[in-house]
Amino acid sequence: MSGKPKLTYFNGRGRMEPIRWLLAAAGVEFEETFLEEKEQYLKLIKDGHLLFDQVPLVEIDGLKLVQTKAILHYIAEKYNLHGKDLRERAQIDMYVEGTMDLMGMLLVYYFSPPEEKEKQLASIIEKATTRYFPVYEKALKQHGQKFLVGNCFSWADVQLLEAILTMEEQKPDILAQFPQLQAFKARTSNIPTIKKFLQPGSQRKPPPDDAYLATVLKILTDA
Repeated sequence: MSGKPKLTYFNGRGRMEPIRWLLAAAGVEFEETFLEEKEQYLKLIKDGHLLFDQVPLVEIDGLKLVQTKAILHYIAEKYNLHGKDLRERAQIDMYVEGTMDLMGMLLVYYFSPPEEKEKQLASIIEKATTRYFPVYEKALKQHGQKFLVGNCFSWADVQLLEAILTMEEQKPDILAQFPQLQAFKARTSNIPTIKKFLQPGSQRKPPPDDAYLATVLKILTDA
């Protein structure tokens, strides 16, 4: 039996994508099982694998982990991406919560009615450029270090890079007024494990399309 973590989710980004990112950044190879039919999802529930009847599910170290934040915390701790002490972990968690808030808005946006999307996207971009990205820009400028916390690559940096690249898909020049984030993006994108994950053919998932959204709704509706 393979010792690689096994990820069970839909064949798309959603709440599993930050988990894929963090494992990839840590240099950890993983396997994936994709939910394509409602019966697969219902079997996971029947077999007791989903604590709250929700995916993502990650099987690692003999554990069946659910709940995105819990999974990410476990991976970050296991692979030394969560700071060297309590103070750094608190800082990392605050930055991570911020990027999760921003990415959470995009998750809702993808499933919104077409007539609402333009207004929603404008609001998300406005919040990214006035509420979230300025925080990271200021932090990097003030301490003059390569990474957000303790001058050491961490979970917070992984989450931030994912958020930057995802927002650039919606607005390519979104970093125009953030020179520190531009430099951060260039640095972190060239970390070998991340550079590999950003190459074509990796397990990084593309932006959600209609087929992905339809599959998720088919499986979860009235499940």
